[in-house]
Amino acid sequence: MRRLEWWQKAVFYQIYPRSFADGNGDGVGDFAGMTRRLDYLQDLGIDAIWLSPFYPSPQCDCGYDVSNYTDVAPEYGTLSDFRDFVSQAHQRNIRVIIDFVINHTSHEHPWFAESRSGRGNPKRDWYIWKDGRGGAPPNGWFSCFGGPAWELDRLTQQYYYHYFLKQQPDLNWRNPEVRRAMFDVVRFWLDLGVDGFRIDAPGTLFEDADLRESSQARSQAELYLALHQARTSEERLRASEALESLYERQVERPEVHEVMQGLRALVDTYGDGVLVGEVDDPSYHGNGTDELQLVFNFPLMRAESLRPAQIRANQSERLSRLPPGAWPCNTLGNHDSSRVWSHFADGRHDAELARLSLALMLTLRGTPFLYYGEEIGMTDLLLTDASGFRDYLSKWLYQQEIEVLGSSPAEALRNAAMLGRDKCRTPMQWSTLANAGFSPSGARTWLPVNPNFAHGVNVEGQLAVSGSMLEFYRALLRLRRSSYALTAGSWQVLAADQADCLAFLRKVDDQDLLVVLNWSDRPQLLHLNLEGARLTAPPRPSDATADRPAVASRVLFSTHRQQGHGAGLDELRIAPFEVLIAEVDLPPHRPARQEE
Repeated sequence: MRRLEWWQKAVFYQIYPRSFADGNGDGVGDFAGMTRRLDYLQDLGIDAIWLSPFYPSPQCDCGYDVSNYTDVAPEYGTLSDFRDFVSQAHQRNIRVIIDFVINHTSHEHPWFAESRSGRGNPKRDWYIWKDGRGGAPPNGWFSCFGGPAWELDRLTQQYYYHYFLKQQPDLNWRNPEVRRAMFDVVRFWLDLGVDGFRIDAPGTLFEDADLRESSQARSQAELYLALHQARTSEERLRASEALESLYERQVERPEVHEVMQGLRALVDTYGDGVLVGEVDDPSYHGNGTDELQLVFNFPLMRAESLRPAQIRANQSERLSRLPPGAWPCNTLGNHDSSRVWSHFADGRHDAELARLSLALMLTLRGTPFLYYGEEIGMTDLLLTDASGFRDYLSKWLYQQEIEVLGSSPAEALRNAAMLGRDKCRTPMQWSTLANAGFSPSGARTWLPVNPNFAHGVNVEGQLAVSGSMLEFYRALLRLRRSSYALTAGSWQVLAADQADCLAFLRKVDDQDLLVVLNWSDRPQLLHLNLEGARLTAPPRPSDATADRPAVASRVLFSTHRQQGHGAGLDELRIAPFEVLIAEVDLPPHRPARQEE
């Protein structure tokens, strides 16, 4: 049996530090608050934490505009508080990885202040500076956050490049000094005890060296209008693909893989650290051992709805593209997307669909990433006042809706709230106390607390309620930790023509688990021919199987039947929205008889 690395066995839990726990009563989450909640995370059953940015920042892009890579922003605490958090997490056998914003800095970073101070400054080439063309930018590239990707610096009369906001100038990764400085940042945090990094937007690290124009003929405004006017999923897909092509010269250049290899080599010198990429391209695994260990399965997260046929197709495609030695990684939500409950809701069976989504994450092959608050069913909160937006994207979308698309203020507000990211970053809901127990009474939280905290969507209330979302999470996390097949097992589809049920086996050499997830509000009857199930692990010794039935099962977890009971598998009746995980005894392997 192959020994798994810790990050292959772990369930990760993403914390947005600003929104998890306020330890000093100022309305902003911090390390003091997070440290006090580590017992909760240990009891929940997670194995690792991913922290979104906590560095000093002017907060133009919610902390992804870093002004100091080797410190903690005062609103979150101090470096000493960070060390204590990591130490306390490790004492509870919880690993900690942190966000590494690798493509750009804040415009307030001292490096950029030096770079823009004069054309002859030693750090001038740490960023991407170019002359204009007759009073215009160097080319027609766009920022993915809207508008030109070039900003004129009045002092030096050159343009600097920014793929994101103009307050986020891109670093020049072709400069060896930049690489050394950023690799020193990695060493700094590894020396403080972190267990790895989630690499932010690595695909944007390089752009076309010759500044060639995009082949997309339509402007950014025209493409946004086409996306806005799309009414079907096919139209939205075409519009999204056309918009992505606008940036074709600005992303995914081949040089990025050399940087990933360098980062991997550096992290490997510290032992068993992990690198997770904010990308979905399996090529970032390199040869399977020399680049990123984990690459997100974003196509699954971005699906408009989860249906068995889509999931089967997704898994077939993803697993087949992994290089030898690479490991899959799945998520359905993060700080940039709608919360799982809201994303996959149908307005009638929202709770059932949310449970199915979690069960899927914890039973698919690969490392799962969960987002804070999903375990209690937190939902998106659409702000009703544009002045309350904290996300630059919402502010920009609101303006574009009115000025470019001609929307009414009410329509612009609704669309900006839906498409922006404030909706999924609201404070964690701990109790029915004021501010949901996130901050004390009287504190003004940095984003409003979702009012549904007073109606059962909080930790304290669900801890005492049988059948709550939180209890469901804890039970499934316990089962995953105790069942090696759910961590290490192969993945084999059953009943591949079933429209409403997803059925598959997770198999290792000493355990075979059957997972069935019914995405329908109707009962289903499955005929599972497990006697013909292909054995992907070595067969058990014949003496261990001589006296047992050809196929037997024992329920380990179900939303509708008692644990420990058997389940008939030739005609398996699955209740509406049932989650079933059963240990099965497959028949002994018998090689085909040879004709004499």
